[in-house]
Amino acid sequence: MPDWRKLKRVVFARHSNPWSMWTRWASTPLVLVPVWRRSHRDAALVGLWMAINPVVFSEPADDRSWATRAALGEEQWIDERPMDVAMAVNVAATAALLVAMVAAHRRRAGPAAAATALEMGLLMVYWELMARYYDRHGGVGRPSRP
Repeated sequence: MPDWRKLKRVVFARHSNPWSMWTRWASTPLVLVPVWRRSHRDAALVGLWMAINPVVFSEPADDRSWATRAALGEEQWIDERPMDVAMAVNVAATAALLVAMVAAHRRRAGPAAAATALEMGLLMVYWELMARYYDRHGGVGRPSRP
């Protein structure tokens, strides 16, 4: 297995902890703070949190959690990158976040909040698609721990 695949496996093994998934999702609005405030310090802090979040939590004991299955499904999906509904939802979520960042830069709270809420909602749809992907592929490559 190439080194990048080993690294990806380590990151997703830990990021699949529901605490990692949910705290990262809940942290989405923080991405707008540095843009709104035009603060490099805030950008560094938010960037640090987003970088360490996927590895700060331990690997979950099993894959029963919906959030865990969503993360592990995404890991599998990334390997194949099918042009499917999940790709469209992911692109739409990314576009919504970009709109939110532009609105934050312009200091337009309402549009920034609405676009962020849309992005977070689309991310829930994406997670559902990833959990289904994981379930359809039988959790290949992810044994449950005893």
